[in-house]
Amino acid sequence: MAPPTIHVEEHDIKVSNLDRMLFPADHFSKGDMLLHYGRVAPAMVPHLAGRPLTLRRYPEGISSGGFFQKDASDYFPDWINTVEVAHRHSDGTVRYVVCEDAATLLYLANQGTIEFHIWTSTVDQLDHPDRLVMDLDPPAGVTVATIRSVARRARKLFTELGLTPFLQATGGRGYHVVAPLDRSADFRFVRDLAGDIADHLAAGDPDLLTTAQRKQKRGNRIYLDMNRNGSGQTFVAPYSLRARPGAAVATPLDWAELGESTPNGFTAASISRRLAQKTDPWADMDEHAAAPATARKRLDALDRRSAKADLPRPLVLRRQPARPSTSSGRASW
Repeated sequence: MAPPTIHVEEHDIKVSNLDRMLFPADHFSKGDMLLHYGRVAPAMVPHLAGRPLTLRRYPEGISSGGFFQKDASDYFPDWINTVEVAHRHSDGTVRYVVCEDAATLLYLANQGTIEFHIWTSTVDQLDHPDRLVMDLDPPAGVTVATIRSVARRARKLFTELGLTPFLQATGGRGYHVVAPLDRSADFRFVRDLAGDIADHLAAGDPDLLTTAQRKQKRGNRIYLDMNRNGSGQTFVAPYSLRARPGAAVATPLDWAELGESTPNGFTAASISRRLAQKTDPWADMDEHAAAPATARKRLDALDRRSAKADLPRPLVLRRQPARPSTSSGRASW
């Protein structure tokens, strides 16, 4: 029997193995995943459009192992957009998929793509990012209340720097704090700025926060991961499922929702209800794009003030009055 076909935006997509349990413990099938991506497409595709994609595919389900895919497969249909990007450290190029519509999203999901990861820049200005991402990555045992408090601190610092912070529950253990940029700086500038923002935040609470990349050096501290701000790096796309038990969904939040949220508290079922009642909190993100150079100046000023406040007070020697001389039998001054 021929595989069933779904018709999406003038494209016929043959789908297969709809009953396969991609998340066995959650009884969540490939058919359920296709329904999820069909429902969230209107909110999700604008966050994918124009951006090179890294696909995390699990054709047999999460219990059978998966793989990351950057280079588009030769058998992908020609109506799927791609972009050639030069390798950073070698000759040749990578042909990334660029998802511009719901049909592409559903086609890729049918290929077993559970997670969608996006660049922080778009194909029209690949070397100039329009997102700055801080990933709050806690170790096991850190309370959600603690992670929320760090997200609020990051929000405060971003705001002081002239950046507009947006919040995402990652569907994993932590949150993303993301600021839109005006593309006036290249990746090197933004990467260095992001690292220094994390250093500044960690310096304020070194017992809780760290920027150490090696896990052995982090201890029980929350890792402020800024590595996603380099050229070619990615972060999980809004409304992407996560390939882990629970079938949680990466979900943009309003800041007012932080106190009642958990990083992995949203599922395909709850997202469907949410989007039926609420506008995507990231829908107007680009209207708040800021200049990285302005943030740099404000951060440098904050660092100077912090350094000045940490300086020890100079020792003040008070001049004592001279004692009168009595060697001649008379007191003299």
